Amino acid sequence: MKKVIFEELNEGLESLLGEKVLLLCANYFYVGVLEGVNESCILLKDPAIVYETGPWTDKQYKDVQKLHVDKFYVQRSAIESFGISK
Repeated sequence: MKKVIFEELNEGLESLLGEKVLLLCANYFYVGVLEGVNESCILLKDPAIVYETGPWTDKQYKDVQKLHVDKFYVQRSAIESFGISK
């Protein structure tokens, strides 16, 4: 059996706190400033839904619409991938 050593790296959602992020979720894409993270959900400040990205090389998304609230929660279980946003 091969031994695997795990190093604790400052990676994952927690490492992006305070950054504008893009969440690729099961049904929608969300953007906003990552303000909080816990075991079940994350908190976005200034949230919006990206209905159409357009070409990924463009500086802005083709169709992004702000939500009617200043803060919005997304279930971690719905997130398929994530990263820093445009």
